[in-house]
Amino acid sequence: MISITATLGFAPTALALEYNKEILVEADFSGRDLTDSSFTKANLRQSNFSHANLNGVSFFAANLESANLEAADLRNSTLDSARLVRANLTNALLEGAFAANARFDGAIIDGADFTDTLLRSDEQKKLCKLAKGTNPITGRDTRDTLFCP
Repeated sequence: MISITATLGFAPTALALEYNKEILVEADFSGRDLTDSSFTKANLRQSNFSHANLNGVSFFAANLESANLEAADLRNSTLDSARLVRANLTNALLEGAFAANARFDGAIIDGADFTDTLLRSDEQKKLCKLAKGTNPITGRDTRDTLFCP
């Protein structure tokens, strides 16, 4: 079986990892494929997730204060009750994310795509005050994806 895999060149899929309740302050996950992993209630303050594949990842009630999520793929992720205060979400993809009760105070969202992201209306209004730019992958304006007036 191993020789067939090596011969045909199949790459193994990423294994979902669990970092629930871990203290990972200033951890570097940049560029990693963390598809379907779980960081529930983890302390990820000032961690680097730039250019990481975070599709389907659970950040439920995680502390992502001042985290770098630039150009991260957060599609279909769970950000419910997450703390994204002062997080860098420049050019991030959040399409289909569940972010009810997430806090984005002071976050940088230039070029972020919030298409079909579930947000509380008060957070959506706060984000509209900051929203600018166009996502380089989807071509969607951040303000449009947030339904800003």
